[in-house]
Amino acid sequence: MILAVLNDLLFASKIRTTAAQLGVELTIVKTPDTALDAIRASAPSLVILDLNNGPADPLQVVAAIQQDAALAHVRTLGFVSHVQTGLIDAARRAGIGEVMPRSAFAMRLPDILARG
Repeated sequence: MILAVLNDLLFASKIRTTAAQLGVELTIVKTPDTALDAIRASAPSLVILDLNNGPADPLQVVAAIQQDAALAHVRTLGFVSHVQTGLIDAARRAGIGEVMPRSAFAMRLPDILARG
C-alpha cells in the first residue's frame, strides 16, 4: 500500500491512474493529521509527499514520521520544483528518504509505484 499526501488535482489524478493500471493499492490524503492517522492505520510501504503542498505541511509530516519509533521505518519520497533548493534542503534535514524534481517524479512514476 502506498500513501500520497497532496492537494494537486493533476498529480493526484496521475498517481491514482498509474496505481490503478499497475494494481497498486493507493490512498491519497490532504492534511498532516489525516496523513499520520492513515500511516499508523495502514502501514504503507511508501509515503509520497508533494513538498509544494503548503496546506498539508509536508515537512511536518516527514518530521513526525521520523520522530515516531513505530513509523520511522516507513520510506518517504518527496517531489518538488527543482529550483526550490531551500525546500529540498529542508526536506532532507527533516529526514525525508528521497527527493526528486517534479518532472523526474512524473516520468518515473510507474517504477516508483511498482517498487512501492
